[in-house]
Amino acid sequence: MTTPLESANKPLFFRVAEPQGFGLAAPPARLGDALRTWARALPGSAFQKEALVASSRTGQVWRLASDEGPYLDGTDVAPCPLSFFTVGMICSYMNEIVALAKARDMAIRELRLIQDNYYSMEGSLARATMTGGALPVELTVEIGCTADEAALHELLESAVAASPVNGLMRGRHTSLFTLTRNGEPLEPRRVKPIGRPAEAEHRKAFDTARPDAAAETAGLIARHGMSPKTEEDTSSQGSSLAEHQSRRLHVQAECTLRENGVKQIRQSLYNPRGSMFQFLSDEAPVNGGRGLAPDANSYLSAGIAFCFMTQAGRYAKILRKDLPHYSVIQDTHFSLGGASGATGQPGAADPVETHLHLHTSEDGNFARDVLDMSEQTCFLHAFCRTELKARMRVKPLAAKAQR
Repeated sequence: MTTPLESANKPLFFRVAEPQGFGLAAPPARLGDALRTWARALPGSAFQKEALVASSRTGQVWRLASDEGPYLDGTDVAPCPLSFFTVGMICSYMNEIVALAKARDMAIRELRLIQDNYYSMEGSLARATMTGGALPVELTVEIGCTADEAALHELLESAVAASPVNGLMRGRHTSLFTLTRNGEPLEPRRVKPIGRPAEAEHRKAFDTARPDAAAETAGLIARHGMSPKTEEDTSSQGSSLAEHQSRRLHVQAECTLRENGVKQIRQSLYNPRGSMFQFLSDEAPVNGGRGLAPDANSYLSAGIAFCFMTQAGRYAKILRKDLPHYSVIQDTHFSLGGASGATGQPGAADPVETHLHLHTSEDGNFARDVLDMSEQTCFLHAFCRTELKARMRVKPLAAKAQR
């Protein structure tokens, strides 16, 4: 059976041609780069979603798509939400390591990053105690470099701190929201309000967005079979739809650089067990790349929006409530990289702002419940509201012997 994403008659991932022609523009930049993500759930699917991500700094708009695996009765046509966020993080770290090494005249012979992200889910959805959590990030750096051990460690620690995503990890960021039900605004009950009217839905843009003929679409993101089964896998068909849960999630990404500077990332989902995907990432020309693939901030932003939307759909599905259509408009604000943007400062970020639109026959109390519980169970909003630090392990690589 063909899924909505597969029947859309266009690539799953592409750079959008002439986005200004149908009103896709990011908000003004506060810190260096502002991104607006329009994302919607696709009717007729379990948890398939599509997003358009616009950057104020690059002027580019990327169309991305997300699915879930068997643990949510999905089909893994596209990566899960947490995959996008982990890939965005590891690419951001790679950007800063390479830029800082160049600024310090440290020659890197070989570089490979391995990142493990862990999350938790505990409690009962029906009793409103279910809560998503974000756990410390583990980053392994395999590097061959001309620097001595002390200089190398200082370089890597400074580069990680300089990453814009570090701005989400430093301190606690309380996300901001608006809520709209069937076109009518509702005051949120528990979450913190944005304090201004909701941004309008942009349904037409999803249907009219088409690939930029000057940009390659093949191979931007590709499925590479199932992730290896490990002892930590506790998932089964539909297991993430259980009303009560106590589980630990594990997403891993490995990042290397191609000869043309494009980042190649292999992402694995170990618990719940899902598919492996290969991602490509490249920064836009204004940030020193060629814009051949989505940039780190676009992946980060899409991941947050997709994850939040999964929780909204999961809440309605578990409680058997009517929610045929829902969408978000999300704004994320990041500083430039301390090294890649030459600011010399630690990375910074503002709280995530999300406008949730629900179309439902259920009442306003249900709409408020959806918003509250989606924020409470979203792993990536938990990431934002939790003070975190990357636990780094460095593996120096010896120079290869000449033959």
